[in-house]
Amino acid sequence: MSSTSEHGTDEPTGEAQGSDAAPSPGSSPIGRPGVSRRRLLFAGAAAGAGAAALVGADAVARRWTSSNSDESGPPPPHGSRVVDFHGEHQAGVATPPQAHARFLGIDLNDDVDADGIRRMLGLLSDDAAKLTAGQGALADSEPELALVPAALTVTFGFGEELVRRVDPDVVPSWLRPLPDFDTDDLHDEWTGGDLLLQVCADDPLTVAHASRMLTKDVRAFGTVRWAQDGFRRSHGAQPAGTTMRNLFGQIDGTVNAAPDSAEFETVVWDQQDNPDWLAGGTGVVIRRIAMDLDGWDRLDRPGREDSVGRRLSDGAPLTGDDEHDEPDFDATTPLGFPRIAEYAHIRRARTPNAAERIFRRAYNYQEPDGDSGLLFVSYQSDVDRQFVPIQRRLDELDLLNEWITPIGSAVFAVPPGCPDGGFVGQTLFDA
Repeated sequence: MSSTSEHGTDEPTGEAQGSDAAPSPGSSPIGRPGVSRRRLLFAGAAAGAGAAALVGADAVARRWTSSNSDESGPPPPHGSRVVDFHGEHQAGVATPPQAHARFLGIDLNDDVDADGIRRMLGLLSDDAAKLTAGQGALADSEPELALVPAALTVTFGFGEELVRRVDPDVVPSWLRPLPDFDTDDLHDEWTGGDLLLQVCADDPLTVAHASRMLTKDVRAFGTVRWAQDGFRRSHGAQPAGTTMRNLFGQIDGTVNAAPDSAEFETVVWDQQDNPDWLAGGTGVVIRRIAMDLDGWDRLDRPGREDSVGRRLSDGAPLTGDDEHDEPDFDATTPLGFPRIAEYAHIRRARTPNAAERIFRRAYNYQEPDGDSGLLFVSYQSDVDRQFVPIQRRLDELDLLNEWITPIGSAVFAVPPGCPDGGFVGQTLFDA
């Protein structure tokens, strides 16, 4: 990251001040009587101020803008972008991932029953709709902070206990903690929860303010169990659709269904054996994965690429030329060894079974105490059928496990979206 002098490039330093240095009193820049350059500049500024007073400063600004830009004008700031809260599906799943995210896990108070959950969801939905539209929440004491939505989305997820309190007969079969995996070292402070609030936007202040407003809404109904902040590249830093990189430098998430595709419908929104109230919804797994960055630094580049099965430079498989090339798992080295090792991450994560697919929407995280890693966010319609088999293969044999440790885990049902005037989760109460 480059920096400039504290004084800036226009501040003369030393003895060689150049032709723009202020002349000595009574002299002109070129050594003859006349008006100094500084006086000319001052007079020009005064004339400009007079012109602005005569025709209006706004008119001058408009003329300057129109003469220094194309006919369409400069693009609007990305902070003005709005993602509609209402719809068939909740926003924040198929929505292109924003630069910043906060995931909040809420524990319900013991005395909160179905009626209390309904009131809470109504309040949350109403405020989320306002905030995502760039308006202050109902009891917002700082509504000015809500005026820049920056593609804000708020996504709700329901834990097993929340659904059970409303109707124990409609809990999805997969809505429970994941099986125990040998590589897990789960911490209570990052695991579980009755309600998920996923808050994403392209501006960190927007995320912070929206999260505060929503947590104020739940104070009478529960407490924050955990809060996890994640980040990606800043909005506009790379072309839209560029696959993210994690803190290991790996391109992360190459094999992902495209939103609005038939594959996405099958992977994310497919209903199959889910209860009726979840139609238009899905399931989400959030895994907090700590990365041993120092240990990874000690591994040479060929070793890093071998453990993953892809080149670090462009994400191409070791048997291909481009990121999205299909890996050739039958290719061998001159010595007869698999070009992509049996323990390589991409070999363990892949399967010919089309039913074992997920949609990932991950974020990096980094804490002041050095805890760094990945918030692995996986959307799928059936966690048991789609996510668990993949995780089992990774748990059994994945060389990447030498440098990563899952320390948090939570599973939620993501209800469908709601119409204007409704609330997220209404289908659960109508079941």
